[in-house]
Amino acid sequence: MKSWNSVTEKEQFYTILENSSAKPQIIFKDSTTCGISAHAKYKLQNGFEQIADKADFHYLDLLTFRPISNLIAQELKVTHQSPQIILVKDKQVIYTSSHNAIDPAVIARHLS
Repeated sequence: MKSWNSVTEKEQFYTILENSSAKPQIIFKDSTTCGISAHAKYKLQNGFEQIADKADFHYLDLLTFRPISNLIAQELKVTHQSPQIILVKDKQVIYTSSHNAIDPAVIARHLS
């Protein structure tokens, strides 16, 4: 989706963290060879209108950019999972979910 910002460099993560002070930031960590991850991505795409204007959305292909995924887990103190949603506001994780629990409606409630 064109409104998803790809994360390909570690500096982008730090920018996301800074931007979370002005607007909530969502990071979607995608394992591109995993069926569960593909299903989670499909659910996000189909329900994207529920979260589109409430946060900036960032996409991380964690197989290609595993060091960035590890950095995110370390800096935000979240257990690495894939697929995974991490919602950051004011430089703090306010919500995270993974696998089949990824649901745009639930994410939207945490953005309200």
